[in-house]
Amino acid sequence: MIPDAGEFSPVEAAFAADAIGRTLRLRGWVLRSRSSGGILFFRLRDRTGSIQVTARKEALGAEQFSAVEHVQIEGALTVTGVVQADARAPGGRELKAASVGIIDAGQPFPIFSDQTEEFRLDKRHLVIRSQEHVAIFRVRAELLRALRNFLDKADVLEVTAPIMTATAAEGGSEAFAFDYFGRPGYLAQTAQLYLEALLAPHERVYALSTSFRAEKSRTPRHLTEYTHLEIELAWSGMTELMDFIERMLVSALHQLAQRRPQELTQLGRPPEELLALSVPFPRLTYREAIDRLAAQGLPVQFGSDLGIAEERALTLEEKSPIFVTAFPARLKAFYMLRSPTDPDIVEAADLLGPEGYGEIIGASARETDIDRLLHRLEEVGARREDYEWYLDLRRHGSVPHAGFGMGVERVLRWVLRREHIRDTTPFPRTPSRHTP
Repeated sequence: MIPDAGEFSPVEAAFAADAIGRTLRLRGWVLRSRSSGGILFFRLRDRTGSIQVTARKEALGAEQFSAVEHVQIEGALTVTGVVQADARAPGGRELKAASVGIIDAGQPFPIFSDQTEEFRLDKRHLVIRSQEHVAIFRVRAELLRALRNFLDKADVLEVTAPIMTATAAEGGSEAFAFDYFGRPGYLAQTAQLYLEALLAPHERVYALSTSFRAEKSRTPRHLTEYTHLEIELAWSGMTELMDFIERMLVSALHQLAQRRPQELTQLGRPPEELLALSVPFPRLTYREAIDRLAAQGLPVQFGSDLGIAEERALTLEEKSPIFVTAFPARLKAFYMLRSPTDPDIVEAADLLGPEGYGEIIGASARETDIDRLLHRLEEVGARREDYEWYLDLRRHGSVPHAGFGMGVERVLRWVLRREHIRDTTPFPRTPSRHTP
């Protein structure tokens, strides 16, 4: 029988100012346990925290004590007891058990230290119960909440876009293809083109959705499936767009630092560092970035793409994200606006995370001239008929607009100082793994 939820308190209730001496009924999972003679010590956790429980044989009775003693790590229990102060216990409180009920004693838990990363990925469904992962995903949820709060206040409308498409928006070689009832189909790499369609009726729109990239990139910052925040703003150019990005990111990270300081500290990011972020972020042109990299001895020239090594070199000593702007057109997507002063340059910017973490946001003003769009589609080898619906957007009330895409996991990797991006998502998808 499932216990009545109304009969139980959350673990955090044991740490209230007036909790000492009160009798509480708690339920949760065993985080760890040990016994010493006739005393059993274990930590009980639920969604709100964990508390040390002390159970004596004379209080429980020999039979119940023995049964509880054999409960495994991650076994599920109910406990009734009195809250006591104990300076030796984590948090300074413990629960002196009067009775313990076993919901599921469990089998021996297979996760422990010194296991291979591959094994731990095979057992990811169990590994994510760790206190570290609990903290990571609380921070992740808070970041998404903070971003939505900012966008709501900025009057940007949340919309949805399909994740099955008939065209590969960013490039066919990086799209996952599948058979769609006898016709080619692709998993979406971006919601951008659909957001542009929703721009005319709403002016400011965003989507928080899953994007897919079939890149065989085995690096610490690549996933084949990731959470993508994409925003399109009418009447915006690059200056307004970069100002918007700065305000959004600083606002969200300040809220994150204020609401999740304990988790951030636990994970190695002092919240004070996020609270110290301010606008504007440093900005340098692509040409200035190439000159800086060449001065550092990297083998780059104008026209070179900025990869992991180059972005790391540009940002390793930085404390704030930095914008790199004005990229060569041949390095960027077909829909980016050509510079009015140099047709070989596009109005685009990449926001690079500091401390060597690299690109976290890609942004650009969007091309509105049909002839230039057609020329770029021809250059990249795309079929015009696949984009006729997109070209329609330029035929019927097109206005200047700009937008960006942010990889949520990449932002988290920087914020939480994670070595690998797979730590920032519950079930990572990479070229070598799509299980569990």
